[in-house]
Amino acid sequence: MTRFVERHPAWALIVIIAIALALWLTLAVWPPGLEEAIGRKRVFLNAVFNGITLGGLYFLVASGFTLIFGLMRNVNLAHGSLYLFGGYVGYAISASTGSWLLSFIVAFILTALVGVLLQLIVFRRMEGQDLRQTMVTIGLSIVFADLMLWACGGDFYQIQTPNWLIGPIELPLVTAVKSSGEPVYLRYPLVRLVIFAASVVIGLAMWLALNRTRIGMIIRAGVDDRDILAATGVRIQLVFVLVFALGAGLAGIAGVVGGTFQSLSPGEDIRFLLASLVVVIVGGMGSIPGAALGALIIGLAEQLGSVYIPTYAIVVTFLIMVLVLAVRPQGLLARR
Repeated sequence: MTRFVERHPAWALIVIIAIALALWLTLAVWPPGLEEAIGRKRVFLNAVFNGITLGGLYFLVASGFTLIFGLMRNVNLAHGSLYLFGGYVGYAISASTGSWLLSFIVAFILTALVGVLLQLIVFRRMEGQDLRQTMVTIGLSIVFADLMLWACGGDFYQIQTPNWLIGPIELPLVTAVKSSGEPVYLRYPLVRLVIFAASVVIGLAMWLALNRTRIGMIIRAGVDDRDILAATGVRIQLVFVLVFALGAGLAGIAGVVGGTFQSLSPGEDIRFLLASLVVVIVGGMGSIPGAALGALIIGLAEQLGSVYIPTYAIVVTFLIMVLVLAVRPQGLLARR
C-alpha cells in the first residue's frame, strides 16, 4: 500500500476520496436536497448490498474459472454450463430431500466429477492448444445447453430458501429519520448476507491454500514449469485434475447459490460465463484477490447501474473492462 501511494499519489488520493464518499453515503443521514437529486437512501443502500452480494456470487463462479483459466491455462468456455448444471442438481436435491445444505454437497461432487471428465478426456489431449480448447469447449457448451434444456425444460426454477434463513434482518444503517426523530434502519434478506459471508470464507480459504500450503506451492510451480516439477517426482497431472475438479465444483456451488436468490433458466450459463470473463479480465488472471475485487466492482456496477441508469446498465460493466484493459491490461491484481 505504501509503495502504491508513493508511485501513484494522484490515484491514491482519488481512491481515498472515493472511499470517504462511499462511507458518507452509507453511514450519514442524507439531506433532503440529496434525496431529491438521486432518490431515497433506502433504494441506494439496497442497490449497494445487492451489488455486494451479487459480487459474492460472481466471485464463486469466477474463482473456479480463474483457477482453470488463469492458473492452469485451460480455456474452458463451458464453465457457464457447469454453473447451470450445478444449479439444476441443487434444485433437484433440495426439492426431493428438503435439505438446502445437502444440495450444495451433491452439486459440488457431481460438478467436480464432470470437471474431472473434461480434464481427462478433453484438456489433457489438447494441452497448450488454446484455439482448439476454445472451439471444442464452445461446442461442448452448446451440447450441454441442449441436454439440460431437454432434461429440465425451459421453465424457471428457484431453490427454496431454508426456514432459518427466510426473512430480513435489521442492519445498523439509518435510511431515514421519522418526524418524531426516530431513525429507520435498513432491513435486508438474511440469506443473501449468509451466502456473501460464505463466499468470503471460501475466498480466504482458497487464497491461503494457494499461497500458504505445500499443495498451493506445487500448483504454482506446475504452472510456471511443469517439466521441472514432474522431474522432482510430483504427479503433476493428478494435481491438475484435482484443481480442475475444485474449479468445476465451485461453479456447481455457485449454481445452487444463484438458484437460491435468483432463478435458474436456459441462458444463465452464457450470462455467467460472460460475467466470469469480465471479472477475470478486470481482476487479473490467476489471482484470487483479483477475482474478488473484479466481482465486487462488476456486481456493484450492475446493480447501481440498473437503479440509476437502467437503459445503459449492461454497458457500464463493459466500459469498466475497456478502461482496465486500456490502463492496466494484465488486470488490477494480476499474478506476477
